[in-house]
Amino acid sequence: MMYITPNRTAAEVERLVLAFLEGGGRWVQLRLKDVSEASVYERAKKVQGLCRQHDAIFIVNDYPEIALQLGADGVHLGKLDMPVEEARMLFGPEKIIGGTANTLEDMIRLSKSGVDYLGLGPFRYTTTKKNLSPVLGLAGYRTLLHQFRSLEFHTPVTAIGGILLEDVADILATGVDGIAVSGVLSRSGNAGAATEAFLALLLKRKVDVGE
Repeated sequence: MMYITPNRTAAEVERLVLAFLEGGGRWVQLRLKDVSEASVYERAKKVQGLCRQHDAIFIVNDYPEIALQLGADGVHLGKLDMPVEEARMLFGPEKIIGGTANTLEDMIRLSKSGVDYLGLGPFRYTTTKKNLSPVLGLAGYRTLLHQFRSLEFHTPVTAIGGILLEDVADILATGVDGIAVSGVLSRSGNAGAATEAFLALLLKRKVDVGE
């Protein structure tokens, strides 16, 4: 399970990330909008420190240069960000590069470009992202995953966008490999407990399917 940080104050983002990590989460994507690059760097440095303390993966959304400077585990690239091929030349084969997808064409293009995972969404309407792509819903995920796998693409797919605890079983049943959460943790009142609940459902799913 990936946690994508919301657009909150630096102190609140650090609090939420720490709660996620203490709740057992081990993958954090720092996503900041409408702040200066200097602020992104400072926040990224602090969040990376928390991730290092908990042996968690830390990736930066949209700022490959900052990810490189900090030695982050990788970068996530949106549709208008640096091309994946260019990022791979900078980061090398060992770092994680993710890409945002909304259509089958996106999925194919990104897979061919060499991303390590796809962030496919949004599942439903979410206020955590501006310029939202068309909502996919369960039917959209089922269709896209079937088409994608039928074409012999094996890139891991992470579902993203407004996912709630009660959605987990149905979303995983569409064939996605994992989920990303954001606003649901900050709204929960207890991000650590919410993380534990999500992870328990994900573990149960793995046990049920014999993975």
